[in-house]
Amino acid sequence: MTKNLVIVESPAKAKTIEGFLGKDYMVKSSFGHVRDLCKKGFGVDIEAGFLPIYEISADKKKVVAELSKLSKQAETIWLASDEDREGEAISWHLVQALNLPEDKIKRIVFNEITKNAILNAIKNPRNIDIDLVYAQQARRVLDRLVGFEVSPILWKKVKPALSAGRVQSVAVRLIVEREAAIKDFKPETYFRVVTVFIPQGGKSTEIVRAELSDKLKTKQEVIDFINCIKDGTFTVSSVEKKPVSKCPAPPFTTSTLQQEASRKLGFSVLKTMTVAQQLYESGKITYMRTDSVHLSEAAITAAKEEIVNVYGAEYSKSRRFVTKTKGAQEAHEAIRPSYMNRQTIEGDIASQKLYSLIWKRTVASQMADAKVESTTVNIISNKTDKHFTAKTDLLLFDGFLKVYNESEDDLINDEVSVIKTQLTEGQYVNLQQLEATEKVTKPPFRYSEASLVKKMEELGIGRPSTYAPTVSTIQKRGYVEKIKLPGTSRQYEIIKYKNDTISESAAVEKEGVVNGKLAPTDIGILVNKFLVANFKDILDYNFTANIEKQFDDIAKGKLVWSNMIHDFYYPFHDEVTSANNTKEKIRGERLLGVDPASGKNVYVKLGRYGLMAQIGESEDEEKPRFTGLKKGQTLENVTFEEVMELFKFPKNLGQYEDVDITIGQGKYGPYIRHNNKFYSIPSGIQPQEITYQQAIDIIEAKRKEDKSKIIKSFTENPDLLILNGRYGPYIACNKVNYKIPKTVVPSELLYSDCLTIMEKEKKKK
Repeated sequence: MTKNLVIVESPAKAKTIEGFLGKDYMVKSSFGHVRDLCKKGFGVDIEAGFLPIYEISADKKKVVAELSKLSKQAETIWLASDEDREGEAISWHLVQALNLPEDKIKRIVFNEITKNAILNAIKNPRNIDIDLVYAQQARRVLDRLVGFEVSPILWKKVKPALSAGRVQSVAVRLIVEREAAIKDFKPETYFRVVTVFIPQGGKSTEIVRAELSDKLKTKQEVIDFINCIKDGTFTVSSVEKKPVSKCPAPPFTTSTLQQEASRKLGFSVLKTMTVAQQLYESGKITYMRTDSVHLSEAAITAAKEEIVNVYGAEYSKSRRFVTKTKGAQEAHEAIRPSYMNRQTIEGDIASQKLYSLIWKRTVASQMADAKVESTTVNIISNKTDKHFTAKTDLLLFDGFLKVYNESEDDLINDEVSVIKTQLTEGQYVNLQQLEATEKVTKPPFRYSEASLVKKMEELGIGRPSTYAPTVSTIQKRGYVEKIKLPGTSRQYEIIKYKNDTISESAAVEKEGVVNGKLAPTDIGILVNKFLVANFKDILDYNFTANIEKQFDDIAKGKLVWSNMIHDFYYPFHDEVTSANNTKEKIRGERLLGVDPASGKNVYVKLGRYGLMAQIGESEDEEKPRFTGLKKGQTLENVTFEEVMELFKFPKNLGQYEDVDITIGQGKYGPYIRHNNKFYSIPSGIQPQEITYQQAIDIIEAKRKEDKSKIIKSFTENPDLLILNGRYGPYIACNKVNYKIPKTVVPSELLYSDCLTIMEKEKKKK
């Protein structure tokens, strides 16, 4: 008989904890939630006061059976799921599913998986916090009601197989509105003027690089300004030096970790949380879902010891940060290392990098301010009321910067100010050079995953446990996608004044380059348009934030969960009824123009299987013509000319080996089709200009390339081949690839050997 059964959420956590407890403890995992709302119908009995109808998940029945058997044999069952609402609900569901007697269960929580934390939790058990359970239950029930009532309307009014989510739909709205702002943005050009001065009688190296306080709008304005000031005198009107203290950022919360890991490590939000979960479960960091910047006294003391030992006492400054996020749990801690004296860890590269980031941020938060002397010099001319400003910072003491410096979103490092000499007020300086560079105002930045999370947190939408799932869900549903845009070349003018001569030149720069930022898809824009028009409340930012606050109030015992759902549901249900009864249907289409050959309308439409172009009307006796769009072409940006170019395909070039050769335009570019095989057309060859002979050359070249890849074939099965691939030889059979052991010579393999290797690989998978 097992004396103590400890139930945690994950096998990794179970393995770590088992090492801390003695032989009297058995640690098992529930693999997350064991129960959820019933999948048949709503899973919520609205008439019975929104009573949730739970069922044991099909994939958890075996787990529940095993835990049930073990719990009956144990004297005490320790419920050790995570300390947030979701974790509390898991413990409560385990009690219900396993039918655990109240006198046998003890609930324990811990913020870090260390021996001291686990043993301390065992000494201080508590009861299940039913208010936390109700808060999680309220969220689950409300989200089920929204999803189940809105989704069928989307199928009917927009497109089949769509779905809606309360927080996800608001996140999509943020991205749609940002894209609209980018589209509506009207860029303006201006000239940025940078000057170089040296003190009268000074050396050429004693430069002061300063910027004109005003932006000049036109080239003529720049030339007029140069002619105005070139014969003037220039005087230092002020020299201001002041000490500046720079404070470190607080330790990480969930959202700030996601933001910084994105900026510094290039991690997606999901990757950050996956790696952080692994670090937590292996006992290396504290709990990774938190909105608190609070550190325990023990952590502050440990950080101080580490800083004094490694960097010296002058680098230490203990700090206690206060969380400003609405609804933050101050009882929780920020994300920090479990052991402050462990600067590095073993493990994969991603784990090492994220741990290092967390260690540096935590230790830096307990270090002294950086001391900087900031100098600002203003220079005036007797010919204009405009002035020139130069700024420079001298680092006097690095403080926390010795360990860590916080980065910022979308930071453009374009400093021009340099002061390489000592200046005094009233001193004369000479103008050595002036350079005016044509610039263009930038549209708003698209959201990255991390900056979207930051915006959601600012608006009070979602909580630490929902950020990553929300960002992932809206991409999986196809409402939002990460885009890459190569940008365009922009020619800009440079006007220089030097040695009493004005010269003009031109240069080229790339603008509009986008890499991995979030943009709405056509279906995302349509769904958002429909939801905003018909469900103003659930798409309203303040309304959504207020719902989150009500969940917090339920968790604190200030609000009855069923009353909160009641107050939400009936006004919402009225909106559902109204939206269902409206005759309006959101049509994803644009009329682009008229086909000159047939005189019929040309449309671009969002069909059941994606975007397509259409010539003619669906109601016409003669069926309309259709073609798919290329990758990157959208409902909003595709032009009439681009669509008409697509209708030139498929194009028949004639027959080769008694089979037609056709040229087509696919989602990923132009191709040749012959005998049910596809051949990519190399860049540089225009598909509309390709000749019959060129097509044959491409087909034969690809055949030759494919043939050179074949190491061995078998008469027993023509579909089984040993091929030479990019990463070495492998077995290919029926479009499935199998690794060949390095100890084997591929050309010597028999047919039976291949079957054995394939069978072993299948078992591994």
